[in-house]
Order: sequence, then structure tokens, then C-alpha cells
Amino acid sequence: MDLPFTHKPLSRRTLTFGTLPVLMLAAACGPQGASPAAPAPTTRSGATPMSSAGASGTSATGPATSATKAAELRSGLNTLLVEHLYLAGAATGGALGGRDAEFKGAADALDANSVDVSKAIGAAYGADAEKSFLPLWRSHIGFVVDYTQGVAAKDRAKADKAVADLVKYTQDSGAFFNAANGLPKDAVAKLLETHVLTLKDVVDAQASGDVAKAYTAARTAAGHMHMVGDPLADATAKKFPDKFPGMAMSKAATLRSTLNTALVEHMYLAGAATGGALGGRDAEFKAAAEALDGNSVDISKTIGAAYGADAERAFLPLWRSHIGFVVDYTQGAAAKDKAKQDTAVSNLVKYTQDAGAFFNAANGLPKDAVAKLLETHVLTLKDVVDAQAAGDPARAFMAARTAAGHMHMVGDPLAEATVKKFPEKFV
Repeated sequence: MDLPFTHKPLSRRTLTFGTLPVLMLAAACGPQGASPAAPAPTTRSGATPMSSAGASGTSATGPATSATKAAELRSGLNTLLVEHLYLAGAATGGALGGRDAEFKGAADALDANSVDVSKAIGAAYGADAEKSFLPLWRSHIGFVVDYTQGVAAKDRAKADKAVADLVKYTQDSGAFFNAANGLPKDAVAKLLETHVLTLKDVVDAQASGDVAKAYTAARTAAGHMHMVGDPLADATAKKFPDKFPGMAMSKAATLRSTLNTALVEHMYLAGAATGGALGGRDAEFKAAAEALDGNSVDISKTIGAAYGADAERAFLPLWRSHIGFVVDYTQGAAAKDKAKQDTAVSNLVKYTQDAGAFFNAANGLPKDAVAKLLETHVLTLKDVVDAQAAGDPARAFMAARTAAGHMHMVGDPLAEATVKKFPEKFV
């Protein structure tokens, strides 16, 4: 099977660390009464979403906050790395499934993500580092494609060579980051080797036709990405404290990163589920939907760790309901049933109001402002489904990037409002 891979440096969404996102809701939320702390749940990656061992949530100049440039750096890197993982899996899945247009659409979106990662590196380390990093990062994607080609053709020699090339890449990247920020070369290489191996697990499961295993492996691989992003963000913030004031590994920063990466994962798993359904790939739909529900449970546990068990129990069915309405919309799009689509949209709008009321009660964020942000989430996800239904995977994957790029507009203010309401949990 010939799987051509071309790199096109197109970017619909550029991440810069020079300006913090405007937390337009957080200003309404001053410190409020606190409730007893709930134990932080353990997610699939083994990390506790609400804590970071040995880290303080209080900056050197003020109270706990997630709205620092160091926290933004960490959250931004981790969300890009999670997106990288899911786009890579979509590209290899399309290739191995013989869906060439889907492969190309995912590959272009993946390269746009690579450009954004390189720009993030450039914002920290300068233009020369950005120019050096991009071809290095792209190279490992090319080697993953080589491995996929070898697996597809049952060419053991080609697959083995790709693995050897990937191991060398991890050493080269370790050297790059050692020179850039002093992280030990071998330690970085080891973390990247785990990334490569967990992505290999995804490809192997896809090649064997085990879609359930592929999505389980994808969640494991995505859960590992913070093991790369966290130390990189921490080392960068410490090397350039003037650019990135605050602490990247504070408890407040951990909350912000955890929420945003989970929301980005939600977007990509939702798109995978609707794509499988509209493509008539029932096994893929079911596997992606099951992975999506695992993500929903993780988000609800993060909510519960902040607001308590009652809030967790109330949030999970509420969050699940909007996924069900998206499925209803997808079914309507597949059947060209305008009435069903309109009903689903109406239900989604009501969901945004209910969710706005939930967060208003939980942390004081204005109900209508939260509802508006969630409405944008719903509409950007609708754009993905519409493109999938139209048979335009290129548009669908770029719409997915736009939708994923919006998720921090939900996660950022939610994290900051949580920190302000429960400051004692973040010190």
C-alpha cells in the first residue's frame, strides 16, 4: 500500500505565549466560601488532575491563580500534544483503512498542528530554534508513516527500519531540548520513546482491525503526552521567568492543563465517533463512543474533585446528554432528516443553558456567559459533523482543529473560577 505523505505548512490556529487568553468570565468570581477538599481522582494516565506533588498554587507575588503565562505555556503545549496524537491516529487509521481522502485531510491537519508546535517552541527559544525544531518534529511523523506502510505491506524490514529511525529521532530531540533548556538528553529521549511506542500501539491495533483496542491505546497515548509537555513547560518557564512568570507545575496550572487537555480529547473523540457513524463503520463508532464516555467520566471526576461528589453525580449525566444530542444531530444529517437535526440543535441549546446554570451554582460564573461559550463549542462541533456528512474530510479535520482550539475558552475560565472559589485546594 502506498501511503504518500506530504507536508503543507498551513495553520488555521496559531498558539502564541506572549499574550494570555482573556478570562472574560473569571473577573466576576472573587474568592468565595470553601467546602472540604475532595480527594483527587486518578485518571487513565495515572496523574491526579487536581494536584502536583510538591507544587504550590501560590505565586511569588500573590494568591493562587491559573491565569499565569507559565500555566498558559503548560496548558498550550499539552493540548497541542494531545491534538498531535489524535490527528496522527486519524491519519494512520485512514491510511490503513484505505480511505485516502481521510488520510490526506488528517495529514494536512497534523502538519498544521506541527507548525503550531514549532511556533510555540519559537515563542520560547527564538526563531532559530523554531526553524530547527519543525523539520525534526516532522521527521518523526514521517517515520510513523513509514512504519504504517511497513505494517500495511507486512514488510518487516521496513517496519523495523522505521522503529530504528524513531529511536534515533528521540535521541536527536533529546539533544535539541538539552541545548535549549538543560533537560537531560536521555530523560527527554526516554519520554519521547514512550510517546513513539504508545503511538505504535495505536497503529498496530488499527492494522489488526481491532478498533476497540486502537481507541483504548489512543487514550493511553494521549494520557502520556503530559509526561512530555509538563517537564518541557516547567524547564522553559524556569529558564525564561520574564517571559513566563508564575509556576508551570502549580496545582492551579495542573487544573487548567487537565481541563483543557480533556476537553480537546473530548472534541477529537466526538469527531471520531460521528465520522465512524457517517462513514458506516459501526465498530469504529462504538469504539470511539466508548472512549468518549471514558473521557466524560474523567471530566466528571475532575469536577467532583473540585466541587464534591454531589456535583460529580449531577454533572456526568448533564455532560453525557449533549453527546447524545450530537448523536441525534448526526443521525439526522445521515438521513437528511431536517426535523431531527432541528430538534437536536434545540436540545443542544437547552443543554447550554442547563450547563450554564450548573456552573453558576458551582462557582458563580455568569450563567449566560457560560452558555454562550458552550454554544460555540456545540456549533463548532456541528461544523465538523456537517463537513463529515458532506464527504469533505479536509474541511472536517480543519473544522475539528478550530473546534479544539476553542475548548480553552471553556476550560480557562472554569479553571480560574474554581481556583478562586477554593483557593485552599491550590496552595
